[in-house]
Amino acid sequence: MKLIIGSDHGGYELKNTICDFLGAEIIPAEGGVRLELTVDARHSNCYDILHGGVMTTMADTAMGAACFLRNKKVVTVSMTIEFMHAVKIGAKIHTEAKILHDGRQIMICECGIVDASGEIFAKANATFFVIETLAG
Repeated sequence: MKLIIGSDHGGYELKNTICDFLGAEIIPAEGGVRLELTVDARHSNCYDILHGGVMTTMADTAMGAACFLRNKKVVTVSMTIEFMHAVKIGAKIHTEAKILHDGRQIMICECGIVDASGEIFAKANATFFVIETLAG
C-alpha cells in the first residue's frame, strides 16, 4: 500500500506493506482513509471466521494513516479493541478511523470495522506517540 499525500501535505508517501500482505485496499475518504478488505480463507482462524488479529491490524493501520494525513509519523503506544460479531469468509468490511486528539506528542484515535450496511464488527481505540512532524 502506498498512500501519497498531495502537494498540500508536502508530497509525502506512506508505505505500508502489511496492507499488501493482507490484500487490503486503501481508499481515500472524506477526512481520512478507508481500508477495505474482502475476507478470504487466508484471513480465517480455526473456526473459519475472520481472525481477530486481522481486524486489529486493519484498525491500527487505519488510525496510523489518519495521523499521517495530519502530517505526523506515529507509533502505537497502546490499543484496545472490542469484537462484537464474527466476520464470515466472503464478507466485505472496511474501517472508519477518526482522530479524537491531535497533540504535539500524543494522538488519540478510534476506529470501527463495519460492512456496507453499517453493521459494526469491532471498535478500537488507540494512543499514538508522534515520532516526527512533517512539514506541511
